[in-house]
Amino acid sequence: MTHHTGRGGRHIELECIHCHTRVPLDKNISGCPECGEVILEARYEFEVDITQWTAELKHRRINLWRYHEVLPIYDQTNIVSLGEGGTPLIKSRTLAANLGLKHLYIKDERQGPTGSFKDRQATVAISALKEMGVDELVVASTGNVAIAYAAYCARAGIKLWAFFPSMTPNEKMREAALYGAEVIKITGTYDQTKELAARFARQKGIFLDRGIKSVAAIEAMKTMAYEIAEQLGNEFEGGKRWRSPDWFLQAVSGGMGPIGVGKGFRELYDVGLVDKMPALGMIQASGCAPMVEAFRRGQRIATPNDNPQTFITTLATGNPGRAYELLYDYVEAHGGYFIDATDEETFNAIRVLARTDGISVEPAVGTAFAGLFKMVQQGIIKPDDVVVVNCSGHTLPVETTILGQQWQRTFDLSKRLKTPVMPEEGLLSALQHVDKVRRIVIIEDNLDAARLIERILRAHSNVEVQIATNGAEGLNLIYQFEPDMVITDLMMPDVDGFTIINNMKADPKLTQIPIVVVTAKELTAKERKQLNEQVDMLLQKGSALDDTLVENLVHKLN
Repeated sequence: MTHHTGRGGRHIELECIHCHTRVPLDKNISGCPECGEVILEARYEFEVDITQWTAELKHRRINLWRYHEVLPIYDQTNIVSLGEGGTPLIKSRTLAANLGLKHLYIKDERQGPTGSFKDRQATVAISALKEMGVDELVVASTGNVAIAYAAYCARAGIKLWAFFPSMTPNEKMREAALYGAEVIKITGTYDQTKELAARFARQKGIFLDRGIKSVAAIEAMKTMAYEIAEQLGNEFEGGKRWRSPDWFLQAVSGGMGPIGVGKGFRELYDVGLVDKMPALGMIQASGCAPMVEAFRRGQRIATPNDNPQTFITTLATGNPGRAYELLYDYVEAHGGYFIDATDEETFNAIRVLARTDGISVEPAVGTAFAGLFKMVQQGIIKPDDVVVVNCSGHTLPVETTILGQQWQRTFDLSKRLKTPVMPEEGLLSALQHVDKVRRIVIIEDNLDAARLIERILRAHSNVEVQIATNGAEGLNLIYQFEPDMVITDLMMPDVDGFTIINNMKADPKLTQIPIVVVTAKELTAKERKQLNEQVDMLLQKGSALDDTLVENLVHKLN
């Protein structure tokens, strides 16, 4: 990073991602003057020793603007701030233990001024527009962007026209209106809403926020990468250096968040602050997953979904456009994955996260965690991987009406959410001869996961529980304790779960003891066949992650 002189002693340029032509930062630039490419990235050049800069950061206020040297603002007096950024990186314990993950972190963006990571976008975009003299703005949004923009526009004295698709929760539109935004509700899809907003802006001569094409928005999202790298450095390196995670996960609609985060890590990598680029995990709602579908076909260009079928309105962008191409290229270069989750899986994940880690989230974040569960089950994410999930939106109570009466009628979680078990009839048959289960052995090398199962069992039944943290200890405990039931993991060092099961079935004294397997392992057909013949229930970590199944188990045992 070298220094060029510009306004306020700084020089900021926009670089075309296609032909690499550079032009000065200006509000009238809508694309590359040479090739017409609409996506331009900000480039910063300033003279500073990186070691000196990171040392100086330790003495700055913990917020987004502590990284002002790499944000598109010339004069800091133009910054419009409400204290955004600097959100905590929370280490998951109970949920991580259930998933078999050692290093699962939640970037808690709910703690922003308006409750979402869009506050980052708003502070940078509105500050830049204020510096450029913009006094009126048009934005299309499914909720969080418009709310954040409305709050920051109110603070900056900028008039905001906010266009919403009709499926947006009324609470979100009312919140934007409360800040003084002119709210326009469009009966149509989000993509149609964006088209009408653009037409309105052209006709009225008003500046249009261009989403993925907005330099300020991408630059804002990259600050999450800076914060995560710095926070993980404190966690793993004692603050001596910064660190990238192995995975960054986020539910995506337009894809701006991970694109910005990817750019942030690339900048950190280029100057030597981190030594690797993280893989990106992008999760979409099954009813509107054009990126996932294109990725499965190995295509770089996504086919638009003209009829989204999901209650998760904030993820109902049918046409991701160039965003998917950029994310696809990133995955090809640095690793990553696209996966979808159903609305039902999303709602279950919301409950799981709240009950295990005490974090209540909006539906879109539930989709991200539902995708995480699947990626763990499928072995895409490994137990030792350092994983960060963007917890990006309002807490659940703000969006309860996003589902309305339809959710209450269609998604009765007590009846419809069935976690696959294998085989359920085997459990019932095996338990017919058990009058009362009073002694249970849990064999699980992750002590936190074992303690959770023990806590739930003790809370719902008068049982005596013994825990073994490895297979050899577990076998000895089974012989000594003579339990009425054994709950075991499969993947353990030395003596694994398969060995335990085989030993029990080979011993006439143990062969009738019901066995419940809890595992994050993606089973082969051979392993599944073996377990189908030998065990009474299989709970897959990442799907059987709440109290309900254990409650049902306890109910059947008593």
